[in-house]
Amino acid sequence: MIRLRIPTLRIALLAGLVLLFQGCATPPTDPDALAAFNEANDPLEPMNRNIFAFNEAADKYLIKPIAQGYVYVVPAQGRKSVRNFLNNLRSPVVLANDIMQGEMERAGTTIGRAIFNTTIGIGGLFDVASGLGLPYHDEDFGQTLAVWGVGEGPYLVLPILGPSNPRDTVGLVADGFMDPLNWYLENIHLGYLTYVRAAIDGIDRRADVLDALDEIKRTSLDFYATIRSLYRQRRIDEINNGEPRPGTPGQSIMSEDGKGPKPTEEASPADSSPSNDAPAAAAPPKSAPTSESLSEKNSL
Repeated sequence: MIRLRIPTLRIALLAGLVLLFQGCATPPTDPDALAAFNEANDPLEPMNRNIFAFNEAADKYLIKPIAQGYVYVVPAQGRKSVRNFLNNLRSPVVLANDIMQGEMERAGTTIGRAIFNTTIGIGGLFDVASGLGLPYHDEDFGQTLAVWGVGEGPYLVLPILGPSNPRDTVGLVADGFMDPLNWYLENIHLGYLTYVRAAIDGIDRRADVLDALDEIKRTSLDFYATIRSLYRQRRIDEINNGEPRPGTPGQSIMSEDGKGPKPTEEASPADSSPSNDAPAAAAPPKSAPTSESLSEKNSL
């Protein structure tokens, strides 16, 4: 029988509500400051900055050293095979979100990739599908909710997982529930492998951005604000099927490419606007969201 840890979920939700009400920032009374406050769409900034500081400490003393050791021990081709394998395992989730977004052509690509990479690619270790004209793309339920018109809500920083918002947090949980591998492992009493898989995925993504995040931090006047801006820009690109700027944070502080941008100044709240981040022309946009509809002022 599949066991659901409902008490643990309730405790986590209760703790989250307590933190939510304790971490709210008081809106300023000055009109200019209030406009900047609303533009940032970060009413939980005091709490978010505390969690961000915790994440930085966890990264400095645990996650980053493990990622550095992973890069030192595992050669580049081995790390590429790990990423291919993890991407292949995620195929059912990507397919489900392709279909829910009405992206039938991309759904066909996902099916084709799963077939070729699972068979010819030896369980997904090798990405033979890309060479056959079936490039990888990712989808998640957070993007699906955006296509359905759900606003992103205020900015959130999740412990360990990093930048998010209410829409993407719900999407993260939903993706976990719709992943058939998670249900299968839980049903055969190997549910702990779900956490092992998540840990390997996180370390692999962190390893990909070792140099990029160091450079972003070195050149940022406010690392927190910079990550907030880059996260939002990347998610808008992903929702619109554009190419995210490599090396920028995705659904967590960990990304898939180590070649990141090198900002030279702090990203202010106004920089969070997506107006200068149009999706790549070669990628067809999804029909529902636009840059304006996905601005930081959206709420659930």
